[in-house]
Amino acid sequence: MCTCATYQTKNHYFGRNLDLEYSYQESVTVAPRNFPIPLRRGKTLTTHYAMIGMAFVCGGFPLYYDAVNEYGLGMAGLNFPKNGFFGEPLDDGRENISPFEFIPWLLGRCRTLREARSLLANVRLVNIPFSSELPITPLHWMISDMTGSIVVEPLRDGLHIYDNPVGVMTNNPTFDIQLFRLNDYRNVSARTTASAFAPGLSLDEYSRGMGGIGIPGDLSSGSRFVKAAFTRMNSVSDDSEDASVSQFFHILASVEQQRGCCDLGGGNYEITIYSSCCNLEQGIYYYRTYDNSQISAVDMHHEDLDGKALISYPLIREQQIRRVN
Repeated sequence: MCTCATYQTKNHYFGRNLDLEYSYQESVTVAPRNFPIPLRRGKTLTTHYAMIGMAFVCGGFPLYYDAVNEYGLGMAGLNFPKNGFFGEPLDDGRENISPFEFIPWLLGRCRTLREARSLLANVRLVNIPFSSELPITPLHWMISDMTGSIVVEPLRDGLHIYDNPVGVMTNNPTFDIQLFRLNDYRNVSARTTASAFAPGLSLDEYSRGMGGIGIPGDLSSGSRFVKAAFTRMNSVSDDSEDASVSQFFHILASVEQQRGCCDLGGGNYEITIYSSCCNLEQGIYYYRTYDNSQISAVDMHHEDLDGKALISYPLIREQQIRRVN
């Protein structure tokens, strides 16, 4: 499972936790403007907007988990088991796009969230796997720019697009239900409030942080949604890049998964394989991994964005410890 979030100070930030029990040896990958992106049921995108993100590069194709383009439009795909539905291709005038090509197709053509909404009106997400070894994964997506966020969910009755006022997304249930469940926590607060348990009963404020009692702390997707929304919407930092990036990773850390706490059986544990944060205005992709808590960064504008070849940076996975004596 996974968590996606946004954050705003002077700049806007977009990123996610990838929570799985295994890695595909993903890398931070830049697709420059002239890198050809073949589409299974459409023409190859021979030119498009440049993008940077985390991808498993397979057979020369970037299977993006999340990415941001040169205009500051970001997109991430998260697991959506038992809900995500992809029908068969149809020739009815709409574009048939497979989930594995959805991120580069959209980010390659849209500069803004408004343009993305318009493009989504003419798309059908279809059941075309990348290969027999990499079958279709049920997914839904969060798309964000400097103006806001939407969630895109392919269900059996069609493509649902939701405004996202809280700037976070996890997995199941569907996004409308996730939002509704926030009503259950309407009385929690970052501040400790006066006791309302019963008239005439004096109850002690015996600890700091008691205003947040009731916020869930387990690793289920519904609970992570509540915790991430509460943390993100109450987060405070100054406007500097270092402080903003640091705070973003703290938001994601509030719902990260530690090895051993989500036991899948057979010696497998779901963990936060990586956490990412991208400055939408500057095109800088920051990340850290489960075993390397140091933040690393790749700047897309330090690359030749008019090139024709992918640029990939393998993740630095070994712990980087600064020894001071």
